[in-house]
Amino acid sequence: MASEPRRQTALPELPTPLVVGLTGGIGSGKSTIARLFSTYGVPVIDADIIARELVSPGSPALHEIRDSFGEEYIRTDGQLDRSRLRQLVFSDTTARKRLEKILHPRVREEITNRIRGISNPYCLVVIPLLLEAGQQDMVERILVVDIPVELQYERVKTRDSMTTSEISAVIASQISREERNAAADDLLVNDGPLEALEHQVAALHSKYQALAQEKR
Repeated sequence: MASEPRRQTALPELPTPLVVGLTGGIGSGKSTIARLFSTYGVPVIDADIIARELVSPGSPALHEIRDSFGEEYIRTDGQLDRSRLRQLVFSDTTARKRLEKILHPRVREEITNRIRGISNPYCLVVIPLLLEAGQQDMVERILVVDIPVELQYERVKTRDSMTTSEISAVIASQISREERNAAADDLLVNDGPLEALEHQVAALHSKYQALAQEKR
């Protein structure tokens, strides 16, 4: 006599982490803030790092960029000429939208996949163009790092080999400081010493742990 088919017990769904989206203008200190959160063991997913990984030599995204923009944007070693492409997309809105169409869906998919694999109570997703690209639906809280515009110029010039006009073009392509701050669930002010930043991150970490616990 054939045995009855074994009933399958549905496995419980794993809890998803609270997803905090970190955004801010160029030179605002997003990388420093992400590093401070990581010292608490918080998983950090960085959209810019993912984008760089997606355009490695031989990748489908790099092939599409070559087809769309031309061979002159690929270096002789097969790497993307980031500096040259950056100058183009921040001076040409149409070119920037073409690049975003190639990269944004791929970056979004990879971020989603990485979030699914996280078991921590919450994670930080660093998306510089979170608001500009309308990607608010990817996160549950928006953490904006605020910095005066004049300090942006000072810090970017110290960090990167960019001219004032290049920095102005990047800032002009992003939403205003006022719009960004208005969209924030949490605001982190980064116009002082590192110690002040550390205190703010510590307070936010405690807050996000509590919110994540409520979610679970």
